[in-house]
Amino acid sequence: MGGNVYPQPSPSPPTMLAYTKSRFHAVRVRFENHVPTSPLNARLWEFFLFTFKQAWACLFGGTLLTLVLLTKLFYPPHAFLARYDFLFLVALAIQALLLILRMETVREAKIILVFHIVGTVMELFKTQLGFWQYPEASFFRLGHVPLFSGFMYASVGSFIARITRIFDLRFTRYPSAKATSVLAILIYANFFTHHYLPDIRYLLFLFIAILFGPTWIYYRPYQKHRRMPLLLGFCLVALFIWLAENIGTFANIWVYPNQHNGWHVVHFQKFGSWLLLMIISFILVTLVHKPRPPVATEYQQP
Repeated sequence: MGGNVYPQPSPSPPTMLAYTKSRFHAVRVRFENHVPTSPLNARLWEFFLFTFKQAWACLFGGTLLTLVLLTKLFYPPHAFLARYDFLFLVALAIQALLLILRMETVREAKIILVFHIVGTVMELFKTQLGFWQYPEASFFRLGHVPLFSGFMYASVGSFIARITRIFDLRFTRYPSAKATSVLAILIYANFFTHHYLPDIRYLLFLFIAILFGPTWIYYRPYQKHRRMPLLLGFCLVALFIWLAENIGTFANIWVYPNQHNGWHVVHFQKFGSWLLLMIISFILVTLVHKPRPPVATEYQQP
């Protein structure tokens, strides 16, 4: 029969040592080795695979967000176990299950722990100053902060760590590790110091634009790497986190002062805060998954 012939794609290049691979790796390789029968089939399969990989990267955070909504709707108000404690114990169970079933690597679990600590420390500081609060009682808490809250920050780190591996991320003109480390330290410090010293977030935004403006990120949804400006990728992830924050406040996990008398959409100004926090997460992940350049023959324009 006539028509175009689509060659078998080469196997996915290994991105981690075998003992650090999750159970998802074999599934991903099998999907990536699908042989398309037409240009339309190739495009549809790439869209499917992109969606599938994104969903897998969001597994930890998406599961927690679903539980937050379900407990808002159905959790008994006078249960023996407080809702926050239930969410904390379930989050621990999910983490253990992901490791036991090899649906998550040990490296990713370590990253989650780091973000849990980083987020909890900031929560302790911010709630003490009254910028937001957790209105429900709980046993597993530090000060005014339920321990479950750290997992919400950890889910951001989990997503970035997973997506780095799953999409085989590559970068061009990525800044030096020293420069990005200084940026991460300044961002995290400003979350605390701006209450007592001038807020330098706009200088930080400028620093981010200078450092990452020339950088392009290459991601592989299917057979070839595609690319986009890294700054655009940062903004898209921060927007997703802001939307998730609206779900969290709607579910009464935490509330801002203007939400005590009824839920309101979180002010879009928070987008900037989430952008800064997400960049800290991204830089910390690069300490584990070192940024690598693309292979020139393995990418194509979007």
